[in-house]
Amino acid sequence: MLEALLGPTDSPLVGSAHSERTLMVWSFFALGKEHVTELPVFEEGPVRIEVVGTKHGVATILDKDVLVYAIGLLQDRVTRGEAPSRTVTFKAADFFARTGRTVCGTAYDWLEQSLDRLKGTVVKTNIEVGDDVDHAEAGGSGRRRRGRTKGFSWISDYEFGYVLEGPGGEKQISSVAVELHEWVYKLLTHNGKILDYNNRYFDLSLLGRRLYELARAHASAQAPCFRVNLERLRLLAGSSAELKEFRRMLQRAADQEDLPLIDYGYRIIDPLLEATRVLGAEKKGRTPLKAYEVVFFHKSARDTALTNPLDVPPLPSGAITVGG
Repeated sequence: MLEALLGPTDSPLVGSAHSERTLMVWSFFALGKEHVTELPVFEEGPVRIEVVGTKHGVATILDKDVLVYAIGLLQDRVTRGEAPSRTVTFKAADFFARTGRTVCGTAYDWLEQSLDRLKGTVVKTNIEVGDDVDHAEAGGSGRRRRGRTKGFSWISDYEFGYVLEGPGGEKQISSVAVELHEWVYKLLTHNGKILDYNNRYFDLSLLGRRLYELARAHASAQAPCFRVNLERLRLLAGSSAELKEFRRMLQRAADQEDLPLIDYGYRIIDPLLEATRVLGAEKKGRTPLKAYEVVFFHKSARDTALTNPLDVPPLPSGAITVGG
């Protein structure tokens, strides 16, 4: 690691920030800034994710900026025809500039704390990566499933160089070397579903960043819009808010901006109201909160999605390889 700091760095980030689709689809990070040492266990279908931190706390969606930035630097290497590596080196000043942070003492402190959380957070999941996984083996009269649960931290190691400035010897980080964990690195190099981020991603709110990732991961040229149940969306977003409050948060952002997620928008849909509208009837009764749907759309499909929102295809469970 030390040699990486002494040589040239991978920064500045030339292209866009990037991430891998699996890291965008599932809930791995704390959504708020509050200090928590574990997240509620995430379970949907066969997918299971447990996240536990140390005294430094669980890695947050803001700490994920470091991973997003590092993945962008790896993608820069690939674009230049160079071999990627688990170790990424960068200048702290470039990281701050690309992620919209003011260069100051508190920013350097936050970066060091963020690296501690990324290294200390332990993720246990049955999501598998690589091309060497045997999912079932013959036995007796049929086939039996075999599964794996992997435990890992986001980064295996980190190191930074710093300078002391001012009469009080204030420490300012200059160069940073981050070694991605093997699970993360294999996810990037074996699965190969790397997606770019709009550069304005770092201007979004914490919830906005998470919703943008879901929209970016699921909306494609072939299917530019999708809908998801409100309660399931809260689970995928990793929000701990009550369902009523979560709907209010979504509604407020949608009311303030036509496309609150930069290239994407969403609308909260009352399915009973939509059904009666189509039939030309009058709605009777109150719609339970759990029945509400949220329609996401790329800006190019806005009119299509909002004309007949109930015709928008529901969000699939996701093509993910998991253990038994």
